[in-house]
Amino acid sequence: VHIMLPGNYGGDALADLIAGDANFSGKLPFTYPKFINSLATYDYKPCEQMGTMEGEYNYDAVMDIQWPFGYGLSYTSYEYSNFKVNRTTFNADDELIFEVDVKNVGERAGKETVLLYSSDLAASVSPDVIRLRYFEKVELQPGETKKVVMKLKGSDLAFVGQDRKWRLEQGRFRMKCGSEILYIDCEKDKIWDTPNID
Repeated sequence: VHIMLPGNYGGDALADLIAGDANFSGKLPFTYPKFINSLATYDYKPCEQMGTMEGEYNYDAVMDIQWPFGYGLSYTSYEYSNFKVNRTTFNADDELIFEVDVKNVGERAGKETVLLYSSDLAASVSPDVIRLRYFEKVELQPGETKKVVMKLKGSDLAFVGQDRKWRLEQGRFRMKCGSEILYIDCEKDKIWDTPNID
């Protein structure tokens, strides 16, 4: 395990954050466990969800996490609205353009990392519960709203199947940005050999 210590001015930066003279803007790039040996990734499979086990001692088998992937601190709050996409049906070669309005509803300036997630609702192998597909950090003054534009190719929603080939399969995807959700549909399957999906 590598521990990163701040440089000569790290103490000043930390003091500014704690005193409120600067605003936090980082997001966790991993899921932080609550207990030792309880490591879990944010993109687990649905079959990896654990419920309560029955038995003599009725062990609680739910994986507890301290802070989820994408968690961050801030002295202000952000509100998401008007989440939309340029097309509700797509194929592998289509460009998907997502837009969302992000507003700083607090009284302090801040930076928000906008995270776009996808969930494949039906696939030939058990899909990840959620996958990060795009992120962008925006700086917002109190009361300011910015439109964030996120571009993906249809093939960016592909996964590697049991045959070790990239596949984009016909079906529905749930897209999530902040608290906003919308649905898009892949119209037809595409399978290709190379992991290069440019």
